Amino acid sequence: MAACWCAELPHGPMPEQTAGCLCPVCLCQDLGAHIDLVGKSADELRALMAAFGEPAYRGTQLYKSIYAGRRFDFAAMSDLPAPLRERLAAAARIALPEVSRRYVSADGSVRYLLSLAGAKGDSAPARVETVFMPSEGRQTICISTQAGCAVDCKFCLTAQLGLIRNLTAGEIVGQVLLALEDQRDRLVPRTNIVLMGQGEPLLNFEPVMAAVRLMLDDNGMAIAPRHVTLSTSGIVPGIERLSREKIRPKLAISLNASSDEQRDAIMPINRKYPLKTLLDACREYTLGNREYITFEYVLLGGFNDAPEDARRVVRLLSGLRAKVNLIPWNPGAPVKGAARESDLPFRAPDPARIDEFRRTLMDKGQLAMVRYSRGQDIAAACGQLALIESPASFSAPVSISPTSLAPPPA
Repeated sequence: MAACWCAELPHGPMPEQTAGCLCPVCLCQDLGAHIDLVGKSADELRALMAAFGEPAYRGTQLYKSIYAGRRFDFAAMSDLPAPLRERLAAAARIALPEVSRRYVSADGSVRYLLSLAGAKGDSAPARVETVFMPSEGRQTICISTQAGCAVDCKFCLTAQLGLIRNLTAGEIVGQVLLALEDQRDRLVPRTNIVLMGQGEPLLNFEPVMAAVRLMLDDNGMAIAPRHVTLSTSGIVPGIERLSREKIRPKLAISLNASSDEQRDAIMPINRKYPLKTLLDACREYTLGNREYITFEYVLLGGFNDAPEDARRVVRLLSGLRAKVNLIPWNPGAPVKGAARESDLPFRAPDPARIDEFRRTLMDKGQLAMVRYSRGQDIAAACGQLALIESPASFSAPVSISPTSLAPPPA
């Protein structure tokens, strides 16, 4: 295939021999093609406008309309001339994820099961979840970065899906845009974004960071970096790479254990990046003023919730500017057809153990708070709703021996 005449501009994947060039400039010559604009950067949209024979600033206007104005109909973009809006409507689209099901909790949370068709036939269709959680003075949106997950944490229902595929930048940022638009009448000024849904963000680094840049850009969604949190199971090369980013979200680490033996049993990724390697990477992580690394600790009753575990956590985090979020594991899932965390070999911690664990951390000078799951009446655990659509993927029970679940010695 001959080289594309617009080779200096950003390209997508190399097309098949039977297909035309997939870059924005060539696609816009074919009015039968539709360019997906969600996920495109300001530079890409300026290049697209140049291909239309328009001034580059039209790309900036288009960018602001999508991400800042949340206008998803070209006809509503009154700052663009009518002939350009007509051309865009013919050659491009602003497509958000499709809502397959919507569940509303008694606590006001809304959980979306989203359908992602796949990009131009080269990606598998997938189901992911997004959760909108209103609170006094803010709303928090929890988004997915992969369909399924390959990390295989033993207490997580998403692991039962396996990894279906990575999400594109547009599919990631589209979850935020959809939730904000769907809840437009309920919004308050502050929005928090947590990348804690399906998937391991640092195993899909480039699309995740492309989406995060759109969220953090003052000319885009203008969400403050301190209000966006990326949670990782502990992918050390990704943590090191994230540390070098000039603009980045806050970092959260899923710790969930007080020793390598414990963590090996419930988080197989620990065998590749054991606690010393992980925590050394955290100690090398460059933190800004008043910035902390958050360590998430899912309390599993009778496994990792003893006072001895809390004392080990204090020792592990010694010297780190860190805070600990304690998350009591909850087995409930009354949504008909949803997989249940109680199908996994764990149990909820006793409330007295939760309080004792937190007090032990605080008495040793470690900042800690308890975070209870929202939307527990609408399949609170990530992966539950997607498993409704993929029941066969949950047919095999998780196999963990009683020995591996025994807490280690103090």
